[in-house]
Amino acid sequence: MFDLGLTKLAVIGVVALIVIGPERLPKVARTVGTLLGRAQRYLADVKAEVNREMQIDELRAVRDHVQSAASSFESSIHSNLRQTESDLNAAFETSSVASQPDHEMMPLNASMPIAPAKRNKWRRNVTQRTSATPMWFKSVNRKRTRVQSGAARVARYRVR
Repeated sequence: MFDLGLTKLAVIGVVALIVIGPERLPKVARTVGTLLGRAQRYLADVKAEVNREMQIDELRAVRDHVQSAASSFESSIHSNLRQTESDLNAAFETSSVASQPDHEMMPLNASMPIAPAKRNKWRRNVTQRTSATPMWFKSVNRKRTRVQSGAARVARYRVR
């Protein structure tokens, strides 16, 4: 931005020392530093806001593109469904459904009895499998009968 070398900064410092004076120079330097810091933060905020707006515009463009693609896909699906429905209706009307007797048109559940519900054999088998082994056999073979978390196990077997 500005081409300030070491010699130019030294000249500016000497002129400031002569014009402002040695008593007020540190206070003026602090004030100038804080003003420059505020300006840099303000510029960074403006730059971040511009970047956010650009990203929002890009996201809106992508959203519009996806919405148009989805609507075109939906319209093609609906047109295919309408075409298939009209083909099925035409095929149904031309078939010999009207010549069949009425008793064949009855729903299946009206003419057939409902099968009784089967018992859950899996649950019964699980209880037999778990309760069939005696506790003394489990303890001899070191099979866990009570589950503990890792932290509880560490606390239980910690050497004190």
